[in-house]
Amino acid sequence: MSFLRRLHPLDWLAGGLLALGALCVATGLLPTGHASDVMERVGPLLVFLATVIVLAELTGKAEVFDVVATWVARAGRGRYPLLFCLCVLFASVTTITLNLDTTAVLLTPVMLALATRVGIAPVPLAMTTVWLANTASLLLPVSNLTNLLAADRIALTPSEMAATMWAPQLAAIAVTMVCLWVFYWRPGRRGETRYTPPPLPRPADRVLFRVCAVACAGFLLAILLADVPLWSASMAAALIVVVAFWVRSRETLRLSLVPWRLLVLVPGMFLVVETVNAHGLHDILAAAMGSDNDLVGMLRSAAVGAGFSNVLNNLPAYLAGEAAIPVANHEQLLAQLIGVNVGPLITPWASLATLLWFERCRWHGTRIDLGRFFGTGFVLAVAGTLAATLALAATS
Repeated sequence: MSFLRRLHPLDWLAGGLLALGALCVATGLLPTGHASDVMERVGPLLVFLATVIVLAELTGKAEVFDVVATWVARAGRGRYPLLFCLCVLFASVTTITLNLDTTAVLLTPVMLALATRVGIAPVPLAMTTVWLANTASLLLPVSNLTNLLAADRIALTPSEMAATMWAPQLAAIAVTMVCLWVFYWRPGRRGETRYTPPPLPRPADRVLFRVCAVACAGFLLAILLADVPLWSASMAAALIVVVAFWVRSRETLRLSLVPWRLLVLVPGMFLVVETVNAHGLHDILAAAMGSDNDLVGMLRSAAVGAGFSNVLNNLPAYLAGEAAIPVANHEQLLAQLIGVNVGPLITPWASLATLLWFERCRWHGTRIDLGRFFGTGFVLAVAGTLAATLALAATS
């Protein structure tokens, strides 16, 4: 019973979804053939997810993110506009290269701790993290689970996806920067005019710091240049880091590093969405998005993806929408991907990264005004999704 009392509400949600998915298969609501296809597709995703989160967690414990954040603050030289641009760059690069959940889980506490250390308002830094965790997740398959699914559907390598999505990604980040500055960073919102840069960073264990930094850099180079499967690249990088911690700091290696909640949540969500698709949702979404691969079809798909994400969650929104888009309509699918990546900014449950971010902010004691979160998130979701979709249409 004590174990059950320790479970987080998200743990209950993940377990409930998996149990519901298993029940759908057991009762025949979801044919076993469809269930097998789902599990075959989700297997590599789970390996990637488990290993990249372990890699990111241990990289955080090796103080790589703390050191980079301190460098960012020092590079800002006490000037807010420069610090703003550097924080945007830091959050964007972390999301693009190490997954949006990594940004939510690890970068959020680093940014909030940095705000405390240098005496600046935490909310602008927190909003920079959560917004860019979503809007900066378009460029590479590694950036978001939805990207992995889309890249698999239309057979895009990481370099091909970057070549296709660079313009939408830049558009989404540009709109995010404007909204961040207007709503949270401009004078009068942040409270101060200057800040005091922190002292030079000194990692506690320089060997672990270097190993983790090199492993992350090698992981990125492997997926961009060697075109190896994402799950194998993340597994190799995580193994290197785990071995280093086994030698240098064995007590750090705990089973809690593995993202058990996500490993339960994702297959359950896949099974449930596949079942709902087979019993009416598919037809509703197909009618809403249409079957045109032109600009109108792209805008419709992006809007449905963004709206559905904020009602439910972006991962099931993508899964359901993907099934309703004709196989040959690659641009329409990528527009839907924009909707489910850039659009889930209005409700706290719209993406798992946002849920994780809220949890970290609450743990740190940073209060987020929900009314302002909804209102500013709505503006960015609409403007960012529209801008990114138009950029995709202009370059495809």
